[in-house]
Amino acid sequence: MKVAVIGNGIVGATTSYILSKNDNVAVTQFDSAKGQATSASAGIIAPWLSKRRNKKWYRLAREGAAFMNQLAHDTKMPSSVYREDGVVYSRKTENDIDDLLELGQERKVDATLMGQLQKLSPTMMQEKFPFTQISDWGLFVEGGATIDGQKFVAYLNQQTDFEQQYLNKTVSISNEKGRLSINGVAFDKVVLAVGAWLPQCLESIGWTVHVRPQKGQLIEVQLSDEKVDSLIGLPVLMPEGERDFIPTNKNTLIIGATHENDEGFDLSRSQVVMDDLLKSGQNLIPNLTEADIIGYRVGTRAYTNDFAPFFGELEDNSNIYVASGLGSSGLTTGPIIGQMLAKQVLGEDIEMSEYTNPVNNYIDKRG
Repeated sequence: MKVAVIGNGIVGATTSYILSKNDNVAVTQFDSAKGQATSASAGIIAPWLSKRRNKKWYRLAREGAAFMNQLAHDTKMPSSVYREDGVVYSRKTENDIDDLLELGQERKVDATLMGQLQKLSPTMMQEKFPFTQISDWGLFVEGGATIDGQKFVAYLNQQTDFEQQYLNKTVSISNEKGRLSINGVAFDKVVLAVGAWLPQCLESIGWTVHVRPQKGQLIEVQLSDEKVDSLIGLPVLMPEGERDFIPTNKNTLIIGATHENDEGFDLSRSQVVMDDLLKSGQNLIPNLTEADIIGYRVGTRAYTNDFAPFFGELEDNSNIYVASGLGSSGLTTGPIIGQMLAKQVLGEDIEMSEYTNPVNNYIDKRG
């Protein structure tokens, strides 16, 4: 079976990796390299304390975190790609932390990956994050992890047996009389894992997609030498009212990310946004300056009107499979979505309704 996977982000890379393990499948992957959510991301995998009311999303994210953990161990991902150093949430009052702890204890019944939950006093918070001037209460969630999206994709690609891989390549899709082709080459099935670019991909074959782009930016800062050792093995800090602080293996901090709804597919760096991200950092690290910024990332996420991801086969059994709308939780939900799409392509019966609304809630056939 010849399968084309369009998009080399976290969904496409996982789909290709799983499909390539089947001896009866030949995988060809295409990617335009126009700018992805995955390549600009430094993700936090800790969905268990989310207050989102969408039960399908929470089930997807909870099982997605577990699948990501299993995939990391199965493929022996290095710590530069995936690290389990935990996550710390902060709140201004002890009562708010107690409420968060109670929610965590309830959800831990169905999410053992959460691991230990530890309440942290302001003194303990200061001891854990000595490079900050934080005075909040905290909750440590042992099972929280971080993942570098770009490195994840590169790592999985190295372990994927591609028939062909075309990077920096724009595609043209046609579907005439049931004959699927990409750039004139016939395929039995096609997976479109292109995020916010799904409307453009499906327009040529008569579909309208209700997905919007959202711009996200983050910065990477280098702390002063006397503080740098304190970053080794530290958990992510998610302070109330501020951006997230993500330690890296390079002894730097990533601060971000933004959620910009009116910038379309613009991938240019905004000085106003960079200043805002730096200001958020300075609220906890007063001696931080613009000179400490050593890098930035800009990417485009995909969102739906109900903020829920969707994935599965297009109606009418077209042999076209899609995924989009993952938003800012894509690094948590993307791998398991890739797994489910691969299973569908292979003919397995997957009960998608437990995790997503029908694809045709977000995609309309024209004419």
